[in-house]
Amino acid sequence: MRNTRVSAYEDTPRDVVATGNDYPAGTVLPSHTHKRGQCLYAITGVLTVTTTEGSWVVPPRRALWIPAGAAHVVHMGGPTSTRSAYVLPEAAERAALPEHCTVISVSPLLHALLSEAVDLPAEYALGGRDDHLMRLLINEIATMPALPLNTPLPQDPRLAQLCHAMIQAPSLEIDIDTMAHKADMSRRSFTRLFRQQTGMSFSNWRQQACLLAALARLGRGQSVTHVAIELGYSSTSAFTAAFRRTLGAAPSHYLIPHKVDVV
Repeated sequence: MRNTRVSAYEDTPRDVVATGNDYPAGTVLPSHTHKRGQCLYAITGVLTVTTTEGSWVVPPRRALWIPAGAAHVVHMGGPTSTRSAYVLPEAAERAALPEHCTVISVSPLLHALLSEAVDLPAEYALGGRDDHLMRLLINEIATMPALPLNTPLPQDPRLAQLCHAMIQAPSLEIDIDTMAHKADMSRRSFTRLFRQQTGMSFSNWRQQACLLAALARLGRGQSVTHVAIELGYSSTSAFTAAFRRTLGAAPSHYLIPHKVDVV
């Protein structure tokens, strides 16, 4: 089903329903939930998805698994084409799909399955070819490796507010003393609580927030030099080195799509 809202189909008596949608640059889908888990696949464009647990950046030809009931906001960084598979919670549990939002790789097979699934009827025939395709789709999602493209958010209201603001305008120049002062906390208390709630030191979290923001900006066509300077890196080489060290590959690895046809 193309260019349609899934809300009309969430109660369909099938394990999976799929939709394909196109969005203009800058589209924001306000906070919403689904009864089903969602595999949100970006064929083109860079998505940024935010929940109370964190922020995820989804480059082209990657996907985000969003568990059923998780409230999320979706930002489209440029003209964006998506394919989504919505999986019943029971089917997601049987396949051991993640319990938390997770960015995953998309294999050529998963790309093909998602592209085909959006043109199937909502109530496809059970036991036939379409049913087998949807079952294979669930299994393929389950085998995809996770990617480190998220910035966790603390639950403490003071820290959460500061972190939300920093994700919107990240910079390496924002130091721990500034954050502690804004939170009305001592440096020691801030450091301890921040690590406890995010699992990361503030410096590592700041680096992650900057690099994921860079990925979204590069996806909108900004130059590496401009992005590096804007985020506070001393040079493009320092930025690229930090990107490789933190995310395991150069920015081009995430932004150059696999060579498979768009359907």
